[in-house]
Amino acid sequence: MFGNFQNPAASYASVSLETSVQTADPHYLIMLLFEGSRAAMIEARHHIEAGNIPEKGKALSKAIDIIANGLHASLNVEAGGDLAEKLGALYDYWVDRLLWANLHNDTAAIDEVLHLHEEIHSAWADISPGKTPLSSAP
Repeated sequence: MFGNFQNPAASYASVSLETSVQTADPHYLIMLLFEGSRAAMIEARHHIEAGNIPEKGKALSKAIDIIANGLHASLNVEAGGDLAEKLGALYDYWVDRLLWANLHNDTAAIDEVLHLHEEIHSAWADISPGKTPLSSAP
């Protein structure tokens, strides 16, 4: 009648995350996408190092999905113009490199994407709403 209460903590966490996603501003959602894709890439690298190939594939598929269907899909080329187009090309490159990493168990390709990913993620964090620009700081 009330469903499965085997793990109420997990249910609470799921509802809490879903609620925060539904009420979040777009900037926060992009930050979540960056954090999720980063975590999946790190997980994939660990699975390659451990020789756990099926789990590596799952983790890289998750990272690719977040980048292609989250970050890339969120771009508005009409409003963002050249910058949005360049970010789209960068996200496409990341997907290509992660596909290569998946096919060849290549941790260097994952590290390359992680490095580029961190640069863009940091830039997003720097433009966080409510953050004081450096030029107007006392």
